Amino acid sequence: MSQHDISAEIAALAVEAAGCRHLGGGETQPRLDYPPYRSSVLRHPEFAPLIVDPDEIERWAPCFGQQDVAPGDADLTSGHPGEPLGERIIVAGRVLDAAGRPVAGQLVEIWQANASGRYRHQLDQHPAPLDPNFTGAGRCLTGPDGSYRFLTVKPGPYPWRNHLNAWRPAHIHFSLFGTAFTQRLVTQMYFPGDPLFGLDPIVSSIMDPVARQRLIAGYDHDLTQPEYATGYRWDIVLSGSGRTWTEG
Repeated sequence: MSQHDISAEIAALAVEAAGCRHLGGGETQPRLDYPPYRSSVLRHPEFAPLIVDPDEIERWAPCFGQQDVAPGDADLTSGHPGEPLGERIIVAGRVLDAAGRPVAGQLVEIWQANASGRYRHQLDQHPAPLDPNFTGAGRCLTGPDGSYRFLTVKPGPYPWRNHLNAWRPAHIHFSLFGTAFTQRLVTQMYFPGDPLFGLDPIVSSIMDPVARQRLIAGYDHDLTQPEYATGYRWDIVLSGSGRTWTEG
């Protein structure tokens, strides 16, 4: 299966979705069963959700680590003997509710590939170099104004074997927790002008083109620091018509 074949499938499904929107049937979530995203066919839920006791789930939920969240946790370029390789970037924004009010005190976690497009994970074995000075994970708590800020390096694209010559656009994974683990939301942030964005089945599983654009950060020259790091701003809206779409 080539990229041309995948792109043709994506285009056909986009036409179908546009017809549904014209009839007032817009989709509010990414499609869980999206044929161009090959593995979704094998692993998407096929049965109705089960009703469970939330207190029982909380007793078995992961913890957030043995230490409190520290300011240094948001600097992915520190904590190693040397500087990581790649373009140093600042990613900042605000977490907001449907009315545009700030959501304060929320745990925001990120993880990403290094500048060569490789994760520090045993399952990632594609032939790109690991960076001994970059782990690729960070966290922070949102401020009173809902703000967050990370210092990191721009991740590289990487192959992912969905089809022949498949490459994921550069992205950073975001995880947000509410007041309980069961409220966790996971999404991805992308970069402006990425030529792989329109070729990616994971991105395209969001059928609303306007909602897809909300996953792209904007370059912010005021956030950029002279001779040090470029800045990108990306707000996360948790609910409402302008919400940031999350993984199903």
